[in-house]
This record gives sequence, C-alpha cells and structure tokens, in this order.
Amino acid sequence: MKEHSLIYFENLKRQIVATFLKNHSASSNISDWKGETIILFQEDLFEKTKAKVSEKWFYTYFKNTPEKLPRIDMLNLLCSYIGEDNWEAFIQKQKTTTNKKTGNLKKLIVPLFLLIAIILYQYLIPKNNVFEFCFVDEDQRNVITKTKLDVEILQDEQSSIRIKTDSLGCFRYETPKESIRFVVTSPYYKTDTVVRYIDQHLNEKIIMSTDYHALMMHYISNGKKKDWKKYRKELNVLIHEDAKIYQVYPKTSGVEFYSKAEFINKLTLPTRGLKNIQILNKHYQGGKIVGLKFMIE
Repeated sequence: MKEHSLIYFENLKRQIVATFLKNHSASSNISDWKGETIILFQEDLFEKTKAKVSEKWFYTYFKNTPEKLPRIDMLNLLCSYIGEDNWEAFIQKQKTTTNKKTGNLKKLIVPLFLLIAIILYQYLIPKNNVFEFCFVDEDQRNVITKTKLDVEILQDEQSSIRIKTDSLGCFRYETPKESIRFVVTSPYYKTDTVVRYIDQHLNEKIIMSTDYHALMMHYISNGKKKDWKKYRKELNVLIHEDAKIYQVYPKTSGVEFYSKAEFINKLTLPTRGLKNIQILNKHYQGGKIVGLKFMIE
C-alpha cells in the first residue's frame, strides 16, 4: 500500500507542475527547479491556498525522491493547489482513471487478439487449394455422366490417389499445393494426363476424346452376328498379332488369357453374354491394340 501511495504522490507532483506551468515558464521536471523558480512556486501556492512550503520541505519532497509521504495536511494543501478537494479524493480519482484505462485496454486486447488470430490463420496456417473438374464428351459436347471416369492423382514421392468422377461427371480435390497433376482413363475415352495450377480457371471442363477402337469393340459385341465376317475383318486390323488379351473374373479372382484369334472368335460368336462386355484397360502401339483387359458382367 505504501508503494501505491508513493506512486500517487508522483502523479500529484506531475499535476502540480502542469498547474504551475499554466502561468509560468520552467522545466517540466520539478526536480530541476531551483532559486527563483522555487520562489515563484511558493508565491503561486500561497495565492491559491493561502499557505506556503519551506525551501527545505521543497528539496525533501520535490527535488529528491522521498521514502515516505508528507503529512496529510500538506498532501491536502497540494491537492487544493491543483483543484482537488483533498488527498483522499485525489487517490479515488486516480483509481477510477486507472480502472478505466485497464478496462479500455481489455476492450482493445480482445479485438486485437482476434485480428492477430485472423492474420495467423490467413498467412501462417497453410490452407488447402480446391480443384474441381468436369469432363465433357468431345463429340456430343455433354458432360460424361453415364460412365464414371477413373482419375489417378499423381503425387511427388508418394503413392498416387485413385478416385472416380461423381454422378455429375466431376471430381473435387483439396491440397495445400499450388498445382495438381492427374491421369484420367475410361474404357471408351482416350487416356489423358492433365496438369493445372491454382491461378488458372477453377471448375474447369476438360474435353475427353472418344477411343473409337474400344467403342468399335463395344458395338461389335452388341451387333448383329450375321455380320460376323465384317466384324472379324475390322478386329483383325484393329488388334496387333502379339496382343496380350485377358479376361478378368471378379467373383473368382480368376484370369483367362486369349490370343488374338481366340479373342476375335469369342467376340464374334453368337453368344448373348458378350453383350455385357466391359473393357477395363487397353494399350496401343502403332495405332493397334497390344494389350487388353476385359470382363463380362
């Protein structure tokens, strides 16, 4: 409590200086006052309060830093000089001012903390970039929704991520990176590798070119078997002599291999089951199929 009282006394001294300087010229530091300035202060104090302080008292409490407060009557006298009722009233006013400053500081700290948090979130905490793509048939110019496309997102030094397009023919992917690189494949569309950066157009539509070779096999498997001679000629041109062809059996996890001739025979025989053929993967070389994987649903 003693330390607080001395702090209040220091505040009183500063207000005494401010009051004196309204009508006089002097240093703003009361400990620098001497000689004529001290006399002028004594006269100004007497004029306002009808009381004086001695030069010794001035040196003890104003020129030096006191270890204890002056008597209460002197404190009341000095408070009267600056326009306060008494020392107790001055202390209460100081406490009120301090509480207001503390309250204002707290009010300032809360929005300041929120502002810092927002800045940290926006600039220091990494946020994901959102990439979204939809795929459009090159010939029909419609979004591809009947067939789900396979999308393989390539990552540096990590395993790729495999997803499929949704019912709207699109896919969405979030990443902290500024770019995305992915391979899109489908039984009846040509495989394509796509690279995009976040500063380019979002929600982009990517044109997919039809794989006419694969589409032709689909038509042959569902065509009229009376045209089998025509189909065999077309398949013979389409498939390489050393093509590796195999059928997948999902329910048994089995695989059956076919030569070119065996596959052409299977595809052109009048069997209803081939109407449900589904091409899973294919590879080309020199414009001909050299690898083919399919299954019958």
